[in-house]
Amino acid sequence: MEKNYIEEKSFEGVDFSIEGFQPAEYDRCNFNNCNFSQCNLSDAVFAECVFSGCDLSLAALSNTALRDVAFKDCKMLGLRFESCNEFGLSFRFEDCILNDSSFYKLKIKKTIFANCRMHDIDLSEADLTASVFDKCDLKGAVFNRTVLEKADLRTAFNYSIDPELNRIKKAQFSVPSVIGLLNKYDIKITLS
Repeated sequence: MEKNYIEEKSFEGVDFSIEGFQPAEYDRCNFNNCNFSQCNLSDAVFAECVFSGCDLSLAALSNTALRDVAFKDCKMLGLRFESCNEFGLSFRFEDCILNDSSFYKLKIKKTIFANCRMHDIDLSEADLTASVFDKCDLKGAVFNRTVLEKADLRTAFNYSIDPELNRIKKAQFSVPSVIGLLNKYDIKITLS
């Protein structure tokens, strides 16, 4: 079955959780204030699309292609990005809530996360080389065998990263958040 091809279209305030979502190839489309909560986005292709003010919480992403996609001011709870089609996978997040989402084992180098709440996300075994976590709240985020080489976490906070279990060569951190690299030692550090 051939997918529909939709190019340069804007979707405003559409509630796909009620109207239903049809998988298609969306090229350079804008989705503004749309509801995709619990929708099945499987097998859809999004290329150079922008999602602004959308709710994508608990959407199914099996084989979903996200190629150069921007998410702005979106609610994205419980998403399993590792289910996405890995070919050309690239996205950026600005002012998003990504709590309880997973990027397990993904190769997503140079990904930008700006001013995002990322509580309890799973970044285990992900390759985040040269990624940027600008003003991101990483409370409870799981870093396990994660590649963070050359990553910028200077303005990130509430993280706990074990340097012995993760690759952090040439990653950038700042005081006082860098203390998150020492959490496993259960020591008290006083900044004077």
